[in-house]
Amino acid sequence: MSAAFHLAQVNIARALAPLDSPAMAGFVARIAEINALAETSPGYVWRFQDDSGNALYVRPYEDPNMLFNLSVWQTPDHLKAYVYRSAHVEVMRQKQQWFEHTDEAILALWWLPAGTLPTVDEAKARLEHLRQHGPSPHAFGFRTLFPPTS
Repeated sequence: MSAAFHLAQVNIARALAPLDSPAMAGFVARIAEINALAETSPGYVWRFQDDSGNALYVRPYEDPNMLFNLSVWQTPDHLKAYVYRSAHVEVMRQKQQWFEHTDEAILALWWLPAGTLPTVDEAKARLEHLRQHGPSPHAFGFRTLFPPTS
């Protein structure tokens, strides 16, 4: 991968209940741990967060149960290692307990010049583009990676 580019990722999930409900307690209890794990993982660059240090209560969508995650990584392999080969995978294995299933894309990846950060609006637009048009260099998923383009 070119060091001139980093990989941005956005993912969303609709919680089955409000975050302060007992049904979501197991998920909420792991957020600080999982965020800290991301920040110490090889290839981590940045993650979107509010003044509290996470994005758990930021609502870029009108739906109050729609959770939003946005981060930047050096390469797809770094992101995959964090997502699928760390304690993060334990949370993913339990996602059906906390989040609605959907057949729509909930994750989008795209390249951006190293040293720049994605915006919330850009992330939402990339995910929507992937949903409407399928994988392309503009927005893609892990199954169909595209190389960075200048």
